[in-house]
Amino acid sequence: MTDPSPASLSQVFWAFTRIGLLGFGGGPAMIPLVREEVVTRHHWLDDDAFADVLAIANTLPGPIATKMPGYIGYRVGGIAGCIIAVAAVIVPMMLAMILLLGLFSRYRDVAWIRGMGYAVVPVVMVMMGQLTLDFWNKSRLSLGPWTSLVMGAGAGVLIYLLGLHPGWIIGTLLVTAMVAPEPRPKEARE
Repeated sequence: MTDPSPASLSQVFWAFTRIGLLGFGGGPAMIPLVREEVVTRHHWLDDDAFADVLAIANTLPGPIATKMPGYIGYRVGGIAGCIIAVAAVIVPMMLAMILLLGLFSRYRDVAWIRGMGYAVVPVVMVMMGQLTLDFWNKSRLSLGPWTSLVMGAGAGVLIYLLGLHPGWIIGTLLVTAMVAPEPRPKEARE
Protein backbone atom coordinates (compact mmCIF):
# COMPACT_ATOMS: atom_id res chain seq x y z
CA MET A 1 0.00 0.00 0.00
CA THR A 2 1.12 3.50 -0.70
CA ASP A 3 1.72 6.01 2.06
CA PRO A 4 -1.40 8.09 2.61
CA SER A 5 -1.43 11.83 2.23
CA PRO A 6 -1.56 13.46 5.67
CA ALA A 7 -4.82 15.07 6.69
CA SER A 8 -5.88 17.60 9.26
CA LEU A 9 -8.29 16.33 11.89
CA SER A 10 -10.90 18.84 10.73
CA GLN A 11 -10.65 17.44 7.18
CA VAL A 12 -11.11 13.92 8.55
CA PHE A 13 -14.09 15.07 10.62
CA TRP A 14 -15.91 16.82 7.76
CA ALA A 15 -15.17 14.10 5.19
CA PHE A 16 -16.59 11.35 7.38
CA THR A 17 -19.46 13.54 8.61
CA ARG A 18 -20.56 13.93 4.98
CA ILE A 19 -20.34 10.16 4.56
CA GLY A 20 -22.34 9.61 7.75
CA LEU A 21 -25.05 12.04 6.69
CA LEU A 22 -25.31 10.88 3.06
CA GLY A 23 -24.70 7.14 3.53
CA PHE A 24 -28.24 5.95 2.87
CA GLY A 25 -28.64 2.21 2.49
CA GLY A 26 -26.21 0.96 5.11
CA GLY A 27 -22.53 0.08 5.13
CA PRO A 28 -22.10 -1.36 1.62
CA ALA A 29 -23.89 1.64 0.13
CA MET A 30 -21.41 3.92 1.91
CA ILE A 31 -18.38 2.38 0.18
CA PRO A 32 -18.69 4.59 -2.94
CA LEU A 33 -19.03 7.66 -0.70
CA VAL A 34 -15.93 6.68 1.27
CA ARG A 35 -14.02 6.16 -1.99
CA GLU A 36 -15.19 9.53 -3.33
CA GLU A 37 -13.97 11.33 -0.20
CA VAL A 38 -10.67 9.55 0.43
CA VAL A 39 -9.52 8.80 -3.14
CA THR A 40 -11.09 11.39 -5.43
CA ARG A 41 -11.66 14.42 -3.22
CA HIS A 42 -8.84 14.39 -0.66
CA HIS A 43 -6.31 12.02 -2.30
CA TRP A 44 -5.55 10.37 1.04
CA LEU A 45 -5.38 6.97 -0.67
CA ASP A 46 -5.02 5.81 -4.25
CA ASP A 47 -7.33 3.23 -5.82
CA ASP A 48 -4.99 0.34 -5.01
CA ALA A 49 -4.73 1.27 -1.34
CA PHE A 50 -8.50 1.79 -1.16
CA ALA A 51 -9.11 -1.65 -2.67
CA ASP A 52 -6.72 -3.14 -0.10
CA VAL A 53 -8.54 -1.39 2.76
CA LEU A 54 -11.88 -2.61 1.39
CA ALA A 55 -10.61 -6.20 1.11
CA ILE A 56 -9.20 -6.18 4.64
CA ALA A 57 -12.35 -4.56 6.05
CA ASN A 58 -14.48 -7.26 4.41
CA THR A 59 -12.51 -10.03 6.10
CA LEU A 60 -12.95 -8.61 9.61
CA PRO A 61 -16.10 -8.99 11.69
CA GLY A 62 -18.35 -6.02 12.31
CA PRO A 63 -19.92 -3.29 10.20
CA ILE A 64 -17.88 -1.99 7.30
CA ALA A 65 -19.32 1.49 7.97
CA THR A 66 -17.05 1.77 11.02
CA LYS A 67 -14.10 -0.42 10.01
CA MET A 68 -13.16 1.57 6.91
CA PRO A 69 -13.41 5.04 8.52
CA GLY A 70 -11.50 3.77 11.56
CA TYR A 71 -8.64 2.40 9.52
CA ILE A 72 -8.51 5.29 7.05
CA GLY A 73 -8.73 7.83 9.88
CA TYR A 74 -5.84 6.07 11.62
CA ARG A 75 -3.73 6.03 8.44
CA VAL A 76 -4.16 9.75 7.75
CA GLY A 77 -4.50 11.15 11.28
CA GLY A 78 -3.23 8.60 13.81
CA ILE A 79 -5.27 7.51 16.81
CA ALA A 80 -7.08 10.85 16.97
CA GLY A 81 -7.94 10.52 13.27
CA CYS A 82 -9.36 7.05 13.90
CA ILE A 83 -11.56 8.22 16.76
CA ILE A 84 -12.74 11.30 14.88
CA ALA A 85 -13.51 9.37 11.67
CA VAL A 86 -15.55 6.71 13.47
CA ALA A 87 -17.40 9.28 15.60
CA ALA A 88 -18.04 11.48 12.55
CA VAL A 89 -19.70 8.55 10.76
CA ILE A 90 -21.64 7.18 13.72
CA VAL A 91 -22.99 10.29 15.49
CA PRO A 92 -24.73 11.90 12.48
CA MET A 93 -26.21 8.51 11.50
CA MET A 94 -27.42 7.94 15.03
CA LEU A 95 -29.00 11.38 15.36
CA ALA A 96 -30.55 11.19 11.89
CA MET A 97 -31.89 7.72 12.63
CA ILE A 98 -33.52 8.84 15.88
CA LEU A 99 -35.06 11.89 14.19
CA LEU A 100 -36.17 10.15 10.99
CA LEU A 101 -37.51 7.03 12.69
CA GLY A 102 -39.52 9.23 15.04
CA LEU A 103 -40.96 11.14 12.08
CA PHE A 104 -41.48 7.98 10.08
CA SER A 105 -43.36 6.20 12.83
CA ARG A 106 -45.58 9.25 13.30
CA TYR A 107 -46.28 9.87 9.59
CA ARG A 108 -45.77 6.38 8.08
CA ASP A 109 -49.09 6.44 6.28
CA VAL A 110 -48.30 9.61 4.31
CA ALA A 111 -47.52 8.70 0.68
CA TRP A 112 -44.53 11.00 0.23
CA ILE A 113 -42.84 9.58 3.36
CA ARG A 114 -43.11 6.05 1.90
CA GLY A 115 -41.92 7.41 -1.45
CA MET A 116 -38.74 8.84 0.10
CA GLY A 117 -37.62 5.37 1.09
CA TYR A 118 -38.36 3.96 -2.34
CA ALA A 119 -36.64 6.85 -4.15
CA VAL A 120 -33.28 6.27 -2.46
CA VAL A 121 -32.96 2.69 -3.75
CA PRO A 122 -32.20 3.54 -7.43
CA VAL A 123 -29.60 6.13 -6.40
CA VAL A 124 -27.80 3.60 -4.21
CA MET A 125 -28.04 1.07 -7.06
CA VAL A 126 -26.28 3.50 -9.42
CA MET A 127 -23.56 4.21 -6.83
CA MET A 128 -22.95 0.49 -6.32
CA GLY A 129 -22.90 -0.01 -10.10
CA GLN A 130 -20.24 2.69 -10.46
CA LEU A 131 -18.14 1.06 -7.75
CA THR A 132 -18.54 -2.31 -9.49
CA LEU A 133 -17.42 -0.81 -12.79
CA ASP A 134 -14.39 0.81 -11.13
CA PHE A 135 -13.36 -2.51 -9.55
CA TRP A 136 -13.96 -4.38 -12.83
CA ASN A 137 -11.63 -1.96 -14.65
CA LYS A 138 -8.96 -2.32 -11.97
CA SER A 139 -9.26 -6.11 -11.96
CA ARG A 140 -9.29 -6.31 -15.76
CA LEU A 141 -6.14 -4.23 -16.04
CA SER A 142 -4.22 -6.08 -13.34
CA LEU A 143 -5.39 -9.69 -13.84
CA GLY A 144 -6.78 -9.65 -17.36
CA PRO A 145 -10.42 -9.89 -18.40
CA TRP A 146 -10.71 -13.68 -18.42
CA THR A 147 -9.06 -14.23 -15.05
CA SER A 148 -11.24 -11.48 -13.59
CA LEU A 149 -14.41 -13.05 -15.01
CA VAL A 150 -13.48 -16.54 -13.82
CA MET A 151 -12.57 -15.32 -10.33
CA GLY A 152 -15.72 -13.18 -10.14
CA ALA A 153 -17.94 -16.05 -11.29
CA GLY A 154 -16.21 -18.44 -8.86
CA ALA A 155 -16.69 -16.01 -5.99
CA GLY A 156 -20.33 -15.53 -7.00
CA VAL A 157 -20.95 -19.28 -6.95
CA LEU A 158 -19.24 -19.68 -3.58
CA ILE A 159 -21.09 -16.75 -2.01
CA TYR A 160 -24.58 -16.93 -3.54
CA LEU A 161 -25.03 -20.61 -4.35
CA LEU A 162 -23.00 -22.25 -1.59
CA GLY A 163 -23.53 -19.57 1.07
CA LEU A 164 -19.83 -19.10 1.88
CA HIS A 165 -19.03 -15.85 3.68
CA PRO A 166 -17.03 -13.40 1.48
CA GLY A 167 -14.44 -13.05 4.26
CA TRP A 168 -13.37 -16.68 3.78
CA ILE A 169 -12.84 -16.14 0.06
CA ILE A 170 -10.91 -12.90 0.53
CA GLY A 171 -8.86 -14.43 3.35
CA THR A 172 -8.02 -17.46 1.20
CA LEU A 173 -6.93 -15.22 -1.66
CA LEU A 174 -4.78 -13.10 0.68
CA VAL A 175 -3.07 -16.18 2.13
CA THR A 176 -2.60 -17.65 -1.35
CA ALA A 177 -1.01 -14.42 -2.56
CA MET A 178 1.37 -14.41 0.43
CA VAL A 179 2.34 -18.07 0.08
CA ALA A 180 2.39 -18.57 -3.70
CA PRO A 181 5.62 -17.55 -5.37
CA GLU A 182 5.37 -14.65 -7.75
CA PRO A 183 5.85 -15.84 -11.35
CA ARG A 184 9.15 -14.80 -12.82
CA PRO A 185 9.16 -12.71 -15.99
CA LYS A 186 9.64 -14.75 -19.19
CA GLU A 187 13.11 -13.37 -19.92
CA ALA A 188 14.35 -14.33 -16.42
CA ARG A 189 13.36 -17.98 -17.00
CA GLU A 190 15.48 -18.32 -20.12
